[in-house]
Amino acid sequence: METKRQIKSSVKDESLIEMRREQMIRGAVKLFKEKGFHRTTTREIAKEAGFSIGTLYEYIRTKEDVLFLVCDSIYNEVNDRLYVLAKEEGTVKGLRSAIQQYFELIDDMSDEFVVMYQESKSLPKDALQYVLKKEMEMVALFENILQSCVELGELRINQDDIQIAAHHIVVQGQMWAFRRWALQKNYTIEKFIEIQTEQIFKGIVGTGNIHEEGKGV
Repeated sequence: METKRQIKSSVKDESLIEMRREQMIRGAVKLFKEKGFHRTTTREIAKEAGFSIGTLYEYIRTKEDVLFLVCDSIYNEVNDRLYVLAKEEGTVKGLRSAIQQYFELIDDMSDEFVVMYQESKSLPKDALQYVLKKEMEMVALFENILQSCVELGELRINQDDIQIAAHHIVVQGQMWAFRRWALQKNYTIEKFIEIQTEQIFKGIVGTGNIHEEGKGV
């Protein structure tokens, strides 16, 4: 079982550690996006974060630690904001709501998602395994909602199709982060969510297998 990587700090004040690392994450996301992980130095991260290189090393040990903090902060935000998904009722209406919330999160954190997916290959093996585990937990949120929809008769899809459908939802949301440079020319995030949601239901689930109140079967 993958456990969370522990980032060592010589500072004992937890609130100060949290604040300084938040500053590092914001600075690192900007630099990693502009220059890439390997071309960015810890000195540049420290400067972008607003403190000295000496101060930076009081809170981390390596540049890979900073990248791990970026990835971990994304999944913490996902958990905080999408935890409610696990409690959504197993209805098509609930699934639509969950998709909307997830896509809006992608819109809010597009830079962070791009950096994570482009640079996570640079993480040490143990940290990468932890990040992949968190990614699968995100997929499982949608898998559980889809399963509930099936059990309540809201959707009629095969058990074998449920996990693929959950992956599909997660990837379609990520499209906004990676293709927004083109998509934003023609679509608002609201329109993107509307069209993608309909395509998810029509393309993967199939309209003939949806029982949605007011829309028939």
